[in-house]
Parts: sequence; structure tokens; C-alpha cells
Amino acid sequence: MAAFNQNPSTYQVYRNVKSYGAKGDGVTDDTVAINAAITAFGRCGEGCDSSTVKPALVYFPQGTYRVSGPIIQYYMTQLVGDAVNPPTISALPNFAGMAIIDANPYGNTGNNWYTNQNNFYRQIRNFVIDTTATDSAKATTGIHWQVAQATSLLNIVFRMSTASNTNHQGIWMENGSGSFYSDLVFYGGKFGMWVGNQQFTVRNLTFYNAQTAVYMNWNWGWSFKSLHISGCKVGFDMSSTGGLGQQVGSINLLDAFFENTDTAIITSTTANTTPKSSGTLTLNNVRFSNVPKAVATPTGQVILAGKTGDTLVVPSWLQGYVVDANGRSSFVQGYQTAPTKPSALLDESSSMGYYFERQRPQYQKYAVSDFVNIKSLGAKGDGKSDDTAVIAAALLKYAGCKIVYFPSGTYLIKSTVFVPAGTRIVGEVWSQLMASGSAFSNEYNPTPMLRVGNPGDSGVAELSDLLFTAQGALPGAVLVEWNIKDPVGQKGVSGMWDCHIRIGGALGTGQQVPDCPKVGPTAKCQGIFLMVHLTPSASAYIENMWAWTADHDLDGNGQVSIFSARGVLIESQTALWLYGTASEHNVMYQYQMHNAKNVLGVYFQTETPYFQGSPQAPVPFHYNAVYNDPDYSTCTNTDRCGMAWGLRAIGTTSNVYIYGAGHYNFFDSYDQTCLDTEDCQDTMTDLSIPSGSKFYLYGLNTKAAITMVQSFGKKMAAAMDFRSTFCSTIHYMAAV
Repeated sequence: MAAFNQNPSTYQVYRNVKSYGAKGDGVTDDTVAINAAITAFGRCGEGCDSSTVKPALVYFPQGTYRVSGPIIQYYMTQLVGDAVNPPTISALPNFAGMAIIDANPYGNTGNNWYTNQNNFYRQIRNFVIDTTATDSAKATTGIHWQVAQATSLLNIVFRMSTASNTNHQGIWMENGSGSFYSDLVFYGGKFGMWVGNQQFTVRNLTFYNAQTAVYMNWNWGWSFKSLHISGCKVGFDMSSTGGLGQQVGSINLLDAFFENTDTAIITSTTANTTPKSSGTLTLNNVRFSNVPKAVATPTGQVILAGKTGDTLVVPSWLQGYVVDANGRSSFVQGYQTAPTKPSALLDESSSMGYYFERQRPQYQKYAVSDFVNIKSLGAKGDGKSDDTAVIAAALLKYAGCKIVYFPSGTYLIKSTVFVPAGTRIVGEVWSQLMASGSAFSNEYNPTPMLRVGNPGDSGVAELSDLLFTAQGALPGAVLVEWNIKDPVGQKGVSGMWDCHIRIGGALGTGQQVPDCPKVGPTAKCQGIFLMVHLTPSASAYIENMWAWTADHDLDGNGQVSIFSARGVLIESQTALWLYGTASEHNVMYQYQMHNAKNVLGVYFQTETPYFQGSPQAPVPFHYNAVYNDPDYSTCTNTDRCGMAWGLRAIGTTSNVYIYGAGHYNFFDSYDQTCLDTEDCQDTMTDLSIPSGSKFYLYGLNTKAAITMVQSFGKKMAAAMDFRSTFCSTIHYMAAV
């Protein structure tokens, strides 16, 4: 059910491509049938731009599906193959089009169907994408992935020509404002990936025998974790230049392995690069085996020599400007002291010293009898009925024995639902859990919608493919309070995968353009108290989470002003892994760490609310000492300090390792004139933590902040001194 669709009782979310005539027999041209499955029921295609009420999960059983033209992925679509026996989608020899799967086609006028930086809510998983039947010299792409937040690719193999004249490529991405993908394997191709995007996190990618494994065309910042490149001519090319100089802002590469590759990394960065801080590079725990040139210039000049027939281990090597806790800066291009990492964050089953990671659960080894459908227990998911009691009872009854399935829909929750240890929940195309009602109305009595465990609890808690949201103004709502931690001796068994937060800006929220136009705060347009609270007792593995207070209406036209107080509050003191997370448009902060310990963050992306500084933070909310809120009482109406923090670390926060962060401000009171002078906001990063905290922030990117970092009121790193491609970029370390 799509609860707020015009025809919710007849609209079909789940579609099997074989029900629409696809054969999957390795012979038949299935293009028309597959696209019919995607487009059925009048969905959001060309000319639509966005819609939250027309979701679809398009399922591909085992088989080989031949295509002669692109499979067009509509907005809010999940393409899902059989996880046990992933199907193959293979281009026929006469294939014509941009890519086998196209997430954002170009129309006849040259414009995209969807605004690239707003191309949200897409997922592709469990496929083999094969271009080998097409002419090797023909430019053929596996996936055109021009996307933004709340998107993912998972468990996909790309098979491409290995001929010397190959023009095949696995992924092509020319722009967007992205998110996350993981667990991909590439064979052959001129490029495994040819990519450019504002920011991205990718994890567990393997490349075999590509001419160039990764070509980075442009970015503000990307982070790569667990990259394995084997038998390629070039592993990673980040040397792209244009009329304004180098196009690549920053790259973070951690836990990577290059083998039997001529040149691992190509960079054009020097101390005299233009722009000054472009091409910032982090190598952390990177190995080069039988790689003559670990890092080299485009002309082949060696910057970091590898070893032919032997292995070079690089614990920490940096390129770019380093700023320390005293504000001292210097350009470096070489080895640096490696951070000491706590065992709590590491994969102790490996001798490589990698940070812990795991693939999102798909439950492919479980029987149908291991699942229970929440609707079969009486939940409606219709966006009208109170489903609180049914959900709460089901989670208590089936914890530890059943996986609770939430079919697509909107499930109203009107009081706190307890999520006990042993809970596994999976949604369908981001099933919505929507807080609603008076229980969440009091700012001075913050109340969680979901309470995951009680303080001190340990055990399994797995949530995936869910959307947490709110109906109307709920200034006392905490959408997710996470207390549970992993059992002793286990890691990453409690967490969230492809779970997102959206406040307002969609049908059913009561906070669209007619309700919340671009004006000052009204009672109707208050959002929530806090998006996610990771409490002191918690540990969690969170992968691909976009926490968004809407700046525009996805089911209408125009910007909206919605005032949510806080983004992600991190107080966890056990272990926390955050891969590919973003938090945007909250009044006080997007991320705050208070007394946190043992935190891994692989790219944090934030945006300041567009309406600030009129009003200034914390309006319309109030300072709350219990939650260690930032104090804006000294800000004046003429300065630019009364705006939300992108990242704030306070108290005894320690052992924090952040590989990539992008804190952006594009407005001052909806006015973009400040972009001309790069001074929309005073600063967005407050790291007021004690000396010796072991706080490492590699590849910090800020946009339109006057200074990049503040510590105990001391302003450091004037942004204009560290201009990069679009942002300003530094490495910041308060390690000692």
C-alpha cells in the first residue's frame, strides 16, 4: 500500500518482472517487459521530478534478462534481484542507449528527467550487469547512477570487455549529491567507475583487470573503505583538471589493497596546486603489493614509490594541508604518524587492522516461516489508523524468533514503541513509521517514538529499509532513541541499514508548501525535538542514513520552512560505526558528540537550514541543559553565529576517527549573496574537546563558513586560506 496515493487500495507496490512478460531465459529481449513493470500504475517518470506516493519494489527472479535498451529506474524505486541466485541483466549486441540501467535519463532537450541533486530514494541490489556481448569499442555502461541522498547499490557484479580497445564502464556518474554504495565487483572495462559527485561513501569494492579502476572526474569529498584493486593499469586517477584548476576536492582511502597494478594512484596535487587545497588525499592502512608506483603524477613522476615483487604497507600518508589543535597549518605530502585505533572499532577476525564492517542483512538464508507480516497481525499502515499497540505487541512477541516485515505503507505511532533485544525489522521501499499525536507535543518532555532497548541492554537489533517521519508539529518527538549495545564478543549485530528520516515536505506530513511556506516559524511548522539519540550505553552500526528536515516539498513545488531542533546526538561510549550518513537542516546542530568514545565516521554530510540566520538559532526552540545544547545567547542580530553547527564535539569525547566531512551553507535567510563572499556563516565545526582526545578529522570540507574550525571559542583555519574546488578543505587533528 502507498498510503497517501490517490488510489491506495489498488496501487501495487510490489511487481515481479515475469508477471509483466519478462522471460529471463537468456534469449528473449526483455526490455519492454521490465520497463512495463517499473512504469505500471502511473508512476513518477519524465516531467515528475519527485513523488513519495508512488513507490515500487521491482523483483527479478533468477535468470538472464537480455536488453536492447536502458531499463529506466523511476523515482522511489527499488530494483531487487534474487539474493540467493542473483539474476544477470545482459546487453544484447544491438544495445543502444546510455546504460543498461539508467537512474536519470536525459530527455530530447538535453535535460535530465530528475534534478540531479534531488534525485533521492533509489536502490539496486543483487544483480550481475553484463556488457560483454556488445562491441568492445562501443561506449557501453552498466549503470548510469546520477543520484543524491537515500540511494544505494548493493551486491552487484559488473562484467565488461577486457579487450585493449574496450570502452565499457561499470558505473557512470557525472554529478549529483550522493550517498552510499557497497559490495560491488568489477571485471574488465576501460573504467570500472567514472564518477563525479558532491560527496559519497563507498565500501567493499573490488576491481579486476580494468584499464583504470576508478576515474574521479570531480568532487567536493569522497571516502572509500575496503577498496581492492587487482591487475589494473591504473588503480585510482584523481588528476582531473579544468579551466579553474584541479577538479577533485578530497579523497579518503582507508583499508585498501592494490596488487599487480602499474600505478596505484595518480594525482596532480603539489604545494602550488590551484585551487590551493584541492586534491587533498588520505591514505590510511593501505597496502601495495607488486605495485611499482604507489602515488605518481599524470606524467609518471613518482611521489610515493611502491615495490615491484614485494609489499609496501602505508599506515598513514597525507596530501594537503594539516591544521592542528593549536591552529598551526602546513602542506604535507608524505607519511604522518598513524592514529592509534581502539580494538573496539576493529575487525579482530582479520590480521589487516581493518575497521569493522558488515553487509546489510537480506535474510536470504531464512525460510518464509521465519517472517511475520505486521499487517497479518492487524496493523493497517494506511496513514490514518493508530498502529501503536499492534506494533508494540508484535515486537515483544517475536523478538528473537521472527523477522517482522512491514509492507510498504505509513504506520502511525502515537506513543513510545519499545524495540526489545532480538528484534529484526525489514521494510519495503522505505515503509514509514510516523510519529503522531499529543504524546510528542511537549518540547520540555521529549519522548521517543522508538526506544531501541533500555540502557544496559545488549543483543541483536536490526532495522532496514525504513523511513522515520512525523505528522504535523511534534516539538517533543525523539524519533529514535538507541540504547542497546552489541553482546560481549560480537560486533555490529545492532544497527540500521538504509533507514532514513524525513520531516515534512511530503504528503501526509501536514507540512507542505501551503502549510509551511518560506516565512518565519509558526506553531504549525515546528518539526521535532531530536532525530536520533545514540545514548551512553549504546553501540550501533549505521549504514546509509539520511536524516533530513525538508527544505522543499517532494510532492509539490517550492521550498518549505520547517523547524526541527536537533539532528544526531552521539553519546555512545562503547563503539559506533557510521558509514555514509547525513544530517541536514536542523536548527541547533546536525551532529553533536557529547562524552562520546570509539566513533568511526566515514563521511558526514550536513547543511545549515536555509532560513537561518532569520530567525537565529535556537528559535523556535529553547536551550536545554539536559541535552547539552549549544548556547546561542551571545549571538547578535548582526553576526552570523546564530546558525546550526554541522559537527559539534564537546565534553570528554575521544577516540573519534572521521574520514571525510562536508559542512555546507548555501544561504543567509534564503539569500545567496553571501556565497559571493563565502561568509554565510561564522563557523560550522566546533571541536571543544580536551588535549589528548585522539580526535582525527581527515578531509574536512566546508562551504561559505568564515572559519573552518572552532575550539573553546578559538577560531582556526580561515576558510579563504584553504580554498578547494567548491569548498575549503583541510585535515584537522586534535590527537595530542
